Amino acid sequence: MTLVDLAAALPLAIWTYLLLFRGRFWAPQELPRSVREVRAKVIAVVPARDEAATIGRAVRSLLGQDVPLRVIVVDDGSTDGTADVARAGAVAAGAAGRLTVLQGAPLQQGWTGKLWAMSQGVVAATRFDPDYLLFTDADIEHDPRTIAALVAYAEERRLDMASLMVRLSTATLAERCLIPAFVFFFLKLYPPRWIACARSKVAGAAGGCILIRPEALERAGGLAAIRGRIIDDCALAGAVKASGGSLWLGLTRSTRSLRIYGSFGEIGAMISRTAFNQLRHSWWVLGGTLLGLLIAYLAPVLLVGAREPAAACAAAAWTLMTLCYLPMVRFYRLSPLHALLLPAVALFYAAATVHSAVRFALGKGGQWKGRAQDVRVQDGV
Repeated sequence: MTLVDLAAALPLAIWTYLLLFRGRFWAPQELPRSVREVRAKVIAVVPARDEAATIGRAVRSLLGQDVPLRVIVVDDGSTDGTADVARAGAVAAGAAGRLTVLQGAPLQQGWTGKLWAMSQGVVAATRFDPDYLLFTDADIEHDPRTIAALVAYAEERRLDMASLMVRLSTATLAERCLIPAFVFFFLKLYPPRWIACARSKVAGAAGGCILIRPEALERAGGLAAIRGRIIDDCALAGAVKASGGSLWLGLTRSTRSLRIYGSFGEIGAMISRTAFNQLRHSWWVLGGTLLGLLIAYLAPVLLVGAREPAAACAAAAWTLMTLCYLPMVRFYRLSPLHALLLPAVALFYAAATVHSAVRFALGKGGQWKGRAQDVRVQDGV
């Protein structure tokens, strides 16, 4: 076997493993619909910083749920009238009495802005003695049946924490090219079946919609236990699972994100904010990740025109890659031809990851709502 043959056989082996032995990540479970009546008391906590463009619709959707819930919006230093828009949304829903708007306290040292806002919402929620807390974002529009179905599923499966990967926007060309891959890569890293398995250490969640029992949150050390984590949803899932809690992560078509990324650059910046943090700021892990991306995603394309048997192995690897990605493309109701573009998309994500590492090395980190996150300091992170 020549070096070229080996280079073509390796991605074939990788995609065979991913297709057959990676927890069927490419076919994640969607939230089943429920017809049973839900009587649990749910308090939604919504951290919001300059979200006037979307929070009105988010609040209306929460207050219009089949299960009546209270909503606590924590206004994290907004300058665009976020609080007033949230109140107007509650009035439009005919449920102003079920909305509480808190003016967030100044950010405490050691906390990320989002988690600090969420922690204040949790404190406010305790006086209502909830059966569940719902952590959701100010740019998520919930289908009226979603929360009742999620609570019913959590009670049926006796889950401590259940989260939904909401349907992200594919309104723009950049989103149609890159967003399905974002979900695909996330699920490959955190296979939902492994998340749900008590024997597996894999723990993940989608921060746009997290339902959690208050006692499970307390058992995990509360939000203070993860107060400085940038990827807070997966950090929370890890803390809950480490404390003996049961998890579930699924997809939903009906609840969706209102945030629109108008350009490739905007999506690149979104990826760059957390990519190097995900790699634990390790240059060795970065190098291994880039090498893995080259072998798994680019080698099949580069070697498909080589001599046999390398060409056959490369074609087979590209075929398996496409088959793995196709269910996600269909989930977003895009042309199957999009599945063939995954190698080019992976190259884009690799570039965004390198950009994330460079910004970290320069002490700039990622920018979000006027705050720098994940910034390198002289004596550590």
